[in-house]
Amino acid sequence: MMLSPHQPDLSGPPEHARLNLLLSYGGWREGSALDQLPRLLTPMGIHSVRVSSGEDATEAIRTYAIHIAVVDLAIPLLRTEPSKAAGPRILQLLRRLDQPPPTVVVRPPQPTARDSSRGLSDALREGAFAVLDRPIDLETILEVMRRILRRHYADVWPTS
Repeated sequence: MMLSPHQPDLSGPPEHARLNLLLSYGGWREGSALDQLPRLLTPMGIHSVRVSSGEDATEAIRTYAIHIAVVDLAIPLLRTEPSKAAGPRILQLLRRLDQPPPTVVVRPPQPTARDSSRGLSDALREGAFAVLDRPIDLETILEVMRRILRRHYADVWPTS
């Protein structure tokens, strides 16, 4: 299922879904690593909830038990217009849940080493499990997902 820039994918999980993955990405490009994840992970029982704005992410977090979250720091706050980045707000919302999910932060390339270090510190302070710079390599994100399942769920699928 392709996601249009103004339409969140909030369809319910298939009956065989064992884990809900929030994928927030500010620049959905066909063929990107994050665009390929749902196709690769659905057969393993992972339901990907793809959102392209902060307001869509908020709705998804209220609708589903999120087990893992991928949060793009550059995702716009509103789906109808490019606006300020909502990524930090989404991280705070996830952190305040009764059971905060492990979170992978995706950020644009940083202009300086100092900005990179500061951004990494900020993301870790907000509870990020991992921080990845764009462009994301498919093998890297899959390895991070494997580490999350091992560390947070002891290689056992979470229960909703």
